[in-house]
Amino acid sequence: MKFTSCLLAAALATCTVELIPAASVRADVRLAQALDTPRTNLTPDEARATASELLKSIQTRNAQGVYRLLASPLQSATSTEAISQRLQSAPLIESFRVVAVNPGLDDTTVETMAVTNSGTRELPLLLVLDDDGKLLAWKWVDTMLPIEQTALSFVKDLDAGRWVAARYYLDLDFQKEISPADLKRKWSKLERVLGGVKRIKSAVAASSSDEQQLVLITIEFGNMTDNLFVIFNRQGRIINVDFSADLV
Repeated sequence: MKFTSCLLAAALATCTVELIPAASVRADVRLAQALDTPRTNLTPDEARATASELLKSIQTRNAQGVYRLLASPLQSATSTEAISQRLQSAPLIESFRVVAVNPGLDDTTVETMAVTNSGTRELPLLLVLDDDGKLLAWKWVDTMLPIEQTALSFVKDLDAGRWVAARYYLDLDFQKEISPADLKRKWSKLERVLGGVKRIKSAVAASSSDEQQLVLITIEFGNMTDNLFVIFNRQGRIINVDFSADLV
């Protein structure tokens, strides 16, 4: 199982103890690999093909087609019936095109445009694929859930150097583990490794369980575009981020 999928599986678990090792392993690999600025094994052509297949399934409201292309942890957390309900409430797609493919360390963000409402409106649709080309998350970019806004605010505070403000979003137990100085050190190291933050692009609620919710923050760094995993508890407080005490 790839590291992205490991973390995704951890986010769907109910025991928060499982999160720390998973995030730690992913952070270690992220740091070691990023020194040479590698990319996911998924090629841009493969990502485009998967994105087109996914968009075709969304366009035809083929829930089984979407389910087949989900990452394994997401398949375990949903059903074709649940996907069908979500598709019924989604805008009707007339046509679509892939605008950009952004390979990260172990996932790929695909930016697409979908024409809806009989060709009268074009909406951005974001897809996040894992290292095997399976879907981690998708959303209409012009929509925003409260938990996505919270995750964005957290990352924007980090980017602005507002360490105390960023720490406010953490669950109390997580705050005991990470001081403002820790946040500064970890974020600064992440920026150095990945070439600095150019733009914080979007937030995608990827999966949820009764206890936890995973949100992916897509960030354009100097060396690549990658996704930061932010995990919330059911009270809407952050209980883990995919940098850990072992990052620095």
